Amino acid sequence: MAEGRVEDIYDRVKQMAVTYRLRPGDRLNEVALSRELGVSRTPLREALNRLVAEKMFDFQPGTGFFCRQLDAQTVFDLYELRDITEIAAARLACARATDAQLAALKDELYATGITVDGLTVAEACARDEAFHIGIARLSGNAVLVAQLERINERIRYVRWVSLSMGQIRKSKDEHIRVIEALIARDADTAVAVLGDHISKRMDEVIDVVRQGISTIYMNTIDDLSEMVLLEENA
Repeated sequence: MAEGRVEDIYDRVKQMAVTYRLRPGDRLNEVALSRELGVSRTPLREALNRLVAEKMFDFQPGTGFFCRQLDAQTVFDLYELRDITEIAAARLACARATDAQLAALKDELYATGITVDGLTVAEACARDEAFHIGIARLSGNAVLVAQLERINERIRYVRWVSLSMGQIRKSKDEHIRVIEALIARDADTAVAVLGDHISKRMDEVIDVVRQGISTIYMNTIDDLSEMVLLEENA
């Protein structure tokens, strides 16, 4: 079996899981999905097993694969893990990154824009993820980067919902403060700003999850991801 074939199926199904186009808690119909994707069930199952290992699906022996749940506690736990991971990344980047690397990250931040005005929800989320992954890469720890990428995938849909609800916490200003603190080798300030930027209270998570579930069952996910953000919402 061609590895590239499985990889392609893996990427396509993963995108469906990340965006909840497969409804949370539903049992996966492998026959229907294989037809939709135009693939056989053997490479599909191989891809699904990989996604189970990444917590994108659940597997129950004798029953089959189930789409991941969208529940407030799991989302809250993921945000806590993101907070811990990014704080570690920032401290390592502050200690290990060269001046040239930090300057390049700042240049990239300004080049790609520090405002969400006119961006779609999906575009704004992607830019934010890229900035935070950029910091993680400067930590020099590839395992840490991979961990953050997996967390981002699992909370991406929730972040789309949060952005669509106007919960934009002055990201542009906070990004500038973080990069300036890193350039100044002020890890404590960088970490403090990141913590405020990332963390969510449980009541905030509950509100976002409720809205997210409503969006899923109203079949308006595409409308959500393509929603254009305006600066006055920031």
